[in-house]
Amino acid sequence: MQSEVMFAGFGGQGILLSAKILAHAGMEEGLEVAWVPSYGPEMRGGTAYCTVVISDRPIGSPIIRNPLHLVAMNRPSLEKFAPMVKPGGVIMINSSLISIGSGRSDIDELNVPANDIAKKLGNIRSANIVALSAFVARSKIVDFDILRKCVKKEFSKKEKLIPLNMEAVTAGGEAAKL
Repeated sequence: MQSEVMFAGFGGQGILLSAKILAHAGMEEGLEVAWVPSYGPEMRGGTAYCTVVISDRPIGSPIIRNPLHLVAMNRPSLEKFAPMVKPGGVIMINSSLISIGSGRSDIDELNVPANDIAKKLGNIRSANIVALSAFVARSKIVDFDILRKCVKKEFSKKEKLIPLNMEAVTAGGEAAKL
C-alpha cells in the first residue's frame, strides 16, 4: 500500500527535517521511500512544503497532486493543501497557530497544539517533532518505536538535543491519543 504525506508550514519550522525523519523511518522498516522537498524563496518565513511517499512496492512517481495525509503547521498551509487531501487520510493541524479546522468530514482531523507543547518542554523548535510524532501515532504510517529511534539518530551529532526531542516524541504520541 502506498501513503503520501505533505508536510507544510512556514520556512524555519522544521518542515523538511520532519519529512526527512519520516522518510528515514520508512526506510528502516524496509519500505520504498521518496522525499521531495520544496526549496526556494519560502525557506524563511513563507510557506515551505515537502512530500514523503512511503510504499511497500516501487514508487511510480514521487510527485503527488493529492496526498493521503497532511501535517499543517500554519494556517496558510492548511488552507492551501487541506482541499487536496484524499478522503480517509489524516490532517494533523498545529492548533497553536491554526484556529480553524479543515472543514472536511471525510478525513481524520487531529488537532495538536504543537508549539504550546514544545514551549512546555523548553524549546519551541521541537514543535515539528511533536507534530510529526502525533501524526505517526494517529496514522500508524510507520512503527512509533522506529520513529523514536530515527529521531534519536537524527540528533546524534548534537547529543544535547536528544533528551528534548525524545520528550517531544513522547508528548506528540500522547497528544494524538487525546
